[in-house]
Amino acid sequence: MKEHRLIERVVALLGDELEREKSSGQADHDFILQAAEFMRTYADRCHHGKEEDILFRDLQEKDLSDEHQEMLQRLLDDHAFAREHSGALVEATERYAGGDGDALGRMTECLQALVDLYPAHIATEDDEFFPAAMDYLDDDEQAAMLDEFREFDRELIHEKYRAAVEDLEADDEA
Repeated sequence: MKEHRLIERVVALLGDELEREKSSGQADHDFILQAAEFMRTYADRCHHGKEEDILFRDLQEKDLSDEHQEMLQRLLDDHAFAREHSGALVEATERYAGGDGDALGRMTECLQALVDLYPAHIATEDDEFFPAAMDYLDDDEQAAMLDEFREFDRELIHEKYRAAVEDLEADDEA
């Protein structure tokens, strides 16, 4: 849940950018690309990755109530929605940065979708799903999950920078 606080801060900044965009008819494409990269890497790959690959995986082995099973599916659907709109935001912003003024509308749609999604999504996880989910896991399972979360984070940072070096090498060879 600590990761949610950081995501909320970026979502608030995206909301501010959305309001500026609506009032001025222009977008700060550098800011949006940087924020979208955060959403794709931290919110989706890191945070949602841990939820989907570890927590949700373990919970799917449990006998969840119908209510919790439905909530889990809604959260997964939210993740897919966020992933789709973050990707579309990057695509539209790159087009806008390249001079395609028509891309601004799509950027605005994607920003609005993300700004609308995350507060409710995070509230559902923090206030309803995560507390209930812990009742399905014993202390040993919770401790093992925290260890797996830490390993996931460690591997992710190495994956990110290994890819960065490979990109640099490819640019050097070109």
